[in-house]
Amino acid sequence: MVEARQRIDKWLFFARVVKSRSLAAKLAQAGRVRINSEKSDKASDLVQPGDTLTITLERRILVYKVLLPGSRRGPAEEARTLYEDLSPPSASEKSLPDALPAVRDIGSGRPTKKERRQTDRLRDGS
Repeated sequence: MVEARQRIDKWLFFARVVKSRSLAAKLAQAGRVRINSEKSDKASDLVQPGDTLTITLERRILVYKVLLPGSRRGPAEEARTLYEDLSPPSASEKSLPDALPAVRDIGSGRPTKKERRQTDRLRDGS
């Protein structure tokens, strides 16, 4: 049985990680993609089912396990069948269920409209 292998730039494009294949190639050439913990510096590096990809984007890190090679850039539902998402939750996704609202000491920060009027009356002497 022949294993299905695919270029990393095509796979990233088909999996909808980036908007265009040229952006996928630039991402790979910049060394921001790791295939099984080895840095990829060519867009022509091959991936196959079972490989783990670590992709460093601008604001997040994605960890995907390749399940299938892509055949086209289809809808998002089809793209999600190409990988299993192993990414750790980002800081924005983490929520504190018992977080209290921010509390400010009295007198700190900007004055309220009422406090501003009182200050104006003191200055004017009226």
